[in-house]
Amino acid sequence: MSPLMQRRLGAVAMALGLLTPAAIAATSGSEFTVPITYFKLPNGLKVAMSRDTTAPVVVVAVYYNIGFRIEPKDRTGFAHLFEHLMFEGSANLPKGAFDKLIEGNGGVSNGSTRFDFTNYYEVVPSHVLETMLWGEADRMKNLALTEENLKNQQGVVGNEVKVNVLNRPYGGFPWLDMPQYANKNWYNAHNFYGDLADIEAATLKDAQDFRHTYYAPNNAALALVGDFDEAQAKKWVEKYFAGIPAVPPVPKPDLLEPLQEKEQRFTKVDKLASKPALAIAYHMPDRMTPQHYAMVLLDQILLQGDDSLLTQELVRKRGFTDSVGGGINLLGNAFNYNGPMLWMANLIHDASVKPDQILSAIDSIIDSVREKPVTSEQLSRALVKFRTHYYQDLTQFGGLGRADLMASFALFDDNPALINSLEHDLRSVTPELIQKTAQDFLRPTNRTILIVDAGAPPKAEAAKTGGGK
Repeated sequence: MSPLMQRRLGAVAMALGLLTPAAIAATSGSEFTVPITYFKLPNGLKVAMSRDTTAPVVVVAVYYNIGFRIEPKDRTGFAHLFEHLMFEGSANLPKGAFDKLIEGNGGVSNGSTRFDFTNYYEVVPSHVLETMLWGEADRMKNLALTEENLKNQQGVVGNEVKVNVLNRPYGGFPWLDMPQYANKNWYNAHNFYGDLADIEAATLKDAQDFRHTYYAPNNAALALVGDFDEAQAKKWVEKYFAGIPAVPPVPKPDLLEPLQEKEQRFTKVDKLASKPALAIAYHMPDRMTPQHYAMVLLDQILLQGDDSLLTQELVRKRGFTDSVGGGINLLGNAFNYNGPMLWMANLIHDASVKPDQILSAIDSIIDSVREKPVTSEQLSRALVKFRTHYYQDLTQFGGLGRADLMASFALFDDNPALINSLEHDLRSVTPELIQKTAQDFLRPTNRTILIVDAGAPPKAEAAKTGGGK
């Protein structure tokens, strides 16, 4: 989600009083159960509903099981390009009409492309739920695909690549760069944003084939969160979506990554960056396994928050940088993906600090969790930190975070109720499992290092040489 959309959603949520914990308590020892109703239409559409009467608002989210990594091999960036095409209008809603309908009712909407899904959502007053379902069904069934629309959005996406990646310091670092260096399987390792030549080469037939293959009810999940009558909502879902025909099942590519047995180190020059940067990445355990849950808590211990071990070491103690970023799945959260994933840490630092100094400091912290179990206090604190952010995500923006997890668990696991087992599974993690996971996955031979050399002179130097006015 863009910073602008976060601010817009935040403003709406603030006005409606949704930035408070509402009915959800994140206090120690209590667990909140998300009410889930789950069913499937005969055409394969997965529907997950969660009623919450905190405010007269509803989230409508449609997730399609197509993301960056399973787009066509000769069409990098196509999944993202098609996301844009979904806003070009449909049979009953010309371009811009759906947006005007949403905004005219005081709502907000957006869409995004992630590793394994593309999503579209609206946060609107509850009384327009039926209208939103009709609109989403219309573009699922009757999307307007024309040469004009395609050319228009090819230009838009091409400019987005130039603005966000090619002409920006640290553009794509590390979320776009690191998978290309750390992974070997093309599906996990190609340029997700897209090469400009591939984007420009896409044809109308490519777009039509893509839509027919991936944008169908049996390759999608619909999540509803908010203040609505479930029986009525189900009737509307059936009314507008049941008549959309299914397509043959989508063949899934092999996303398996080979076991990494040797540390990799790469260097790239960023001509626009005035300071060097460094990122490290470790291949993750398989999703939704005990070691995955252990890595979620290791992430909290090592990286998340001012109290994290890496922040304390690299920022507070050594002063190498002013902040350390990263985590599991930089395009989402620790659960809304469905394939190989990296745990990353990244920082921008002064030129006087050398990469090996930083790596030595990082290793001192990583080695500490590999050599002995974390303390019970560290583990408890990690769980509290996770729960704080988790419950906040479930309640903010009218329940958008809740809809995200419901739709993801429906798409990938056929079980949106997994949202209610996360805390239990995390509580089952022991210090011994944390140590074993660190030994298995935070080993040097499972690591990729990306060093960014600054190609632009520092600001002070630029001023001396006549830079600026």
